[in-house]
Amino acid sequence: MKKFMPFIVVGILVVIIVGVFLSLAKVQHMVVIQEGNTQKLPIKMKLHKYQDSDCGMVIDELTYASQVIAPDGRTWFFHDHGDFVHWLRDKPFEKSAVIWVMSRDTHKWIDGRKAFYTLNELTPMGYGFGAYEHKKAGMVDFATMRLRMLRGETMKNPRIRKQLLGR
Repeated sequence: MKKFMPFIVVGILVVIIVGVFLSLAKVQHMVVIQEGNTQKLPIKMKLHKYQDSDCGMVIDELTYASQVIAPDGRTWFFHDHGDFVHWLRDKPFEKSAVIWVMSRDTHKWIDGRKAFYTLNELTPMGYGFGAYEHKKAGMVDFATMRLRMLRGETMKNPRIRKQLLGR
């Protein structure tokens, strides 16, 4: 019996750890996708309740948050605008999706396709795109931001970062 004791102890510890993780997962009830948003309006998000649909991280601030709504009303959530561009790029509803982004200047949800974007902000995933309702010098439109993201021309790229920051 002494010979098997270490295996029994390890087995019990594994069962306890798995049990704790499973109970925590049930308690949090994270929202990754919400169905039934047929009006295609932005959903009021509670911090620490929604999960980024691209990278899986918990959304703990709304400064760079976005929402993508499919024609059937399914809504996905993101904590960095670069994430929604990356995630949406191969979806069949890419062109028809409604996109809401949190505006840095007016602090409200605005149409992501009509927003203006900065390129050099410190965003949760490091892409650098901040959304604004009102255009200022150096900002780009949605199409340009999307193209830069898909080309990898973001703050995550050291060469681009150096260009954008002028260092």
